[in-house]
Parts: sequence; structure tokens; C-alpha cells
Amino acid sequence: MRALIASLMTPQKSEIEKIHSTLQEIKTCNNSIEKALSSLTAQYEELQMNFKQFEVQAKKDRDCIATLEDRIEDLQRASRKTNLELKNVPKLTKETKEDLIEMTVNLSKVIDCKIEKNDITDIYRVQNKRSKVNNSSIVVELASTIKKTDFLKQVKAFNIRHKEKICAKHLGYKKEEYMPVFVSEQLTAKAARLHFLARDLAKSKKFKYCWTAYGRVYIRRDENSPIIPIKAESQVNNLMQSS
Repeated sequence: MRALIASLMTPQKSEIEKIHSTLQEIKTCNNSIEKALSSLTAQYEELQMNFKQFEVQAKKDRDCIATLEDRIEDLQRASRKTNLELKNVPKLTKETKEDLIEMTVNLSKVIDCKIEKNDITDIYRVQNKRSKVNNSSIVVELASTIKKTDFLKQVKAFNIRHKEKICAKHLGYKKEEYMPVFVSEQLTAKAARLHFLARDLAKSKKFKYCWTAYGRVYIRRDENSPIIPIKAESQVNNLMQSS
């Protein structure tokens, strides 16, 4: 009887040993998976930490770049604080600085804000990338900001008083055709871009005033509204959406 029982138990014992062996393999495999997962979790946490550090550093770098850009803008604005810009002035054949000085002096007499030759520290025509363009801007560097401000005020007053606005003949050109000339302070590239966008904003959203002063751009909806200094393109976009 015992022999019979033993003979019946032998196959079951073998199966149990196989199952036990399989369970051991599964356990070992699970341990390996757990270790791998722990390692991956640690790596993921390390990557997250590194990414956060990179984000913090990137923000510091962006802030630093913005600060440097603002400083450069301030320096460029300061270097232009006495400068006028005459736009759309026809270019003379073999034009010289003396010709440009004479144009500016002629215009100053017309608007009743006389400028002498010694009031001009430098004058030049901006080189245009398009060689065929002959009416690129003329930059006039004056001796003082006061003189520049007075000149711009007189230009504005002249254009208000006269039906025929400032044109080439006021600079001494003899041609009969009307060639408008635009006089403004010389802006930095950033300020010129902001002025362009601000004018578009003023036109689209019916702001009554858009102007520049001392190299900065301003807009105002009407006489009773606050003056808004325009400092960034994002500000213009926000005003365009909210106004």
C-alpha cells in the first residue's frame, strides 16, 4: 500500500518541484524588474532635477540678455539724443557734406529755427542696401538736445500752419515737382520698429495720438486718457487684442 502511495506521490512531487522552480524564477525576474524600475526612477528623478536646474539657468540667462539689451538700447538712445533724421530727401549728383549742411541750414530758415554750420557736429546720408534708392535718410547730429527739440517743434508748427508741408524745395531744391520731406528724431532700430507698430495700433484702435520723445514711443487715446509708453512688441499685441 505504501509502495502504491509512494508511486502516486512521485509524479506530484515532481510537478510541485517544477512549480517551485518556476516560482523562484518568477521571483528572481520580479526582483530584477524592481531593481530596473528603481534604477529608472532614480534616473528620471535625476533628469527632472537637471531639467529644473536648466530651466532656472535658462531664465537667468534670458533675464541677463534682456538686461544687456536694455543697456544697449539706452546707450544707443543716448548716442542719438541730439540727432535729427530727414527722410525722403532726393540725393544730389556727387553729393557732399557741404551740400547736406546747406540743405539743413535752408530748412532751418524756412521753419524759423535758424541753425548755423557750427551747430552741426556731423551730417551724413545713411547708406542704403538697395543701391538704386537715392533718397535714403540724412542724419543730422546737432550740438545740443535743446536745439534738436526746438527744431522738431518748429517743424511741427510749420506743418500745422501751412497747407504745403515741408518738402524738398524748402531744403533748396529747384525742381517744381512736390517731394515731401519728413523730419523726426533719429530712433534706434528697436524704437523705430515700436513706432511703426504703435502707429498701426493707433490707426486700428483709434488712438488719437502716437508720437516719439527723446527716443521713446508713446500713444494716447484722447486728451483725457493717460499717456502709454510703448516698451515692447508684446505690449502692442496685448493692446491690439484688448482695446
